[in-house]
Amino acid sequence: MLVPCNSRIGVLLVALAGLMLSGCDNPALPELAQTVAPGSSTALQRSYLFCLWNVENLFDDRDDNRTAPGDKEFDDLYARRADLLQLKLDKLTQAILAMNGGKGPDILAVVEVESLRAAQLLQQALNAKLTDPALRYEHVLMKEVTVGRHIAPALITRLPVIRDRTRGYGSRFRIVQAHVLVGGHELIVIASHWTSRVRDGNTKGRADYADQVYGAANAIHKSNPAADILVCGDFNDGPNDASVKQHLRSTSDIPAVRAGGPSLRLLNLLGDKDAAAGFGTHYYSRWYIFDQILVSPGMLDGAGWSCDTGSVRAVQALARPGDSKKRPWRFGPEKHTAPRGYSDHFPVTVELKIHP
Repeated sequence: MLVPCNSRIGVLLVALAGLMLSGCDNPALPELAQTVAPGSSTALQRSYLFCLWNVENLFDDRDDNRTAPGDKEFDDLYARRADLLQLKLDKLTQAILAMNGGKGPDILAVVEVESLRAAQLLQQALNAKLTDPALRYEHVLMKEVTVGRHIAPALITRLPVIRDRTRGYGSRFRIVQAHVLVGGHELIVIASHWTSRVRDGNTKGRADYADQVYGAANAIHKSNPAADILVCGDFNDGPNDASVKQHLRSTSDIPAVRAGGPSLRLLNLLGDKDAAAGFGTHYYSRWYIFDQILVSPGMLDGAGWSCDTGSVRAVQALARPGDSKKRPWRFGPEKHTAPRGYSDHFPVTVELKIHP
């Protein structure tokens, strides 16, 4: 397990690791508000935690008669099993609100969400556990899809947004572009969930996703080279696969991204991480880094929004106790017989800042 120093997420991992080693099947996640000294009001106003998480088949409580592979199994599940839906929401909420000093991330990008209603159920569950009204998650931004699996990304945030600029990229692509606006500074988030390797081994599908995402980000960049753009998602490919490195024009070379050029290059915050060495976000026969966060040159220039590139973390403490491989502790389908966890992916977090 990677345990960072001098960060709130580091404290979370250390605390959770202790719980996992205790052998408890259902540990209560500590609220970091109890273990981390609060920052100054100035720091809280200018520093924000961003989190990306594939929340594993978060479906709503309505039966929509979906029959696509992967949807049929879950579409009516939570409509029939209110107890299982509540447990799913409790698990996700427990993990999310253990981050960021007990407040939860300021911006949460979730993927594998069936519908706007499903995202709103998570929003409501989070707000029900937040005692401070100022910390409520006020906004859910999402564009549903109608082709293939009926799952899509959503953005849940307590920060102000420009709602009417939220857009998708047609019915084929699980992509949402959202705009957060704080203190006159705009952050553009493009979240996506690319074609599954299990359901479609063809790499072209993921390359098509990369082309769509890059085209959108590059158009924004050409219009405004200083634009603050954050690209994230479950790519179902790793940082060194062609879809990410070539089609998405990503690199781990910070000076190269800062240097700019006629076409946008994106800094992959996980581009220099090694799944085999312990930085995996998903396990399927072996470790992969599928869940990634990338930023534009505008996020490195010290004006408006910026990114602390060294703060990126995979919250690997959400592993099942006693699992020698320390894999993500999945929630599982209806007939799952093992104790239920959170998701089959780890969340990934990064600290963002606003410069006046």
